[in-house]
Amino acid sequence: KDLYRELMRVARQWRQLKTMKWHGFGHGSNSPTAGDLALFCPACPQPGMNVSLSGDESLDDWKYTRSFVMDGNFKAEYLHPIKPLDEVWLFDGLGFMVGKDRYKMHLAAASDTVEKSSCNNHRCDG
Repeated sequence: KDLYRELMRVARQWRQLKTMKWHGFGHGSNSPTAGDLALFCPACPQPGMNVSLSGDESLDDWKYTRSFVMDGNFKAEYLHPIKPLDEVWLFDGLGFMVGKDRYKMHLAAASDTVEKSSCNNHRCDG
């Protein structure tokens, strides 16, 4: 029997219980809604706390854009599940990520476009 797999499952459940407790959902009858389990990020732009917006500025400006890189190759292939149907969603839309159903609706509606590179052999032609 694979005890490591069982240990990892219990570790995930433990983290879920601790997160629920940290956000005040441990003993009450109320359930968390979308985004209730997300942690406050002091590095993220928060108007009135760490960002002073002028009259014509908004958080949609390019300088407030965040980017996430999983590894040096800008890929996260090792994070793709081997058996996606066996995946268990413990925080389905309750933290930073959207729920599974909402994500699948987005994927069905979104079109995948491939941009043609304007570089030629790492020499700029423009």
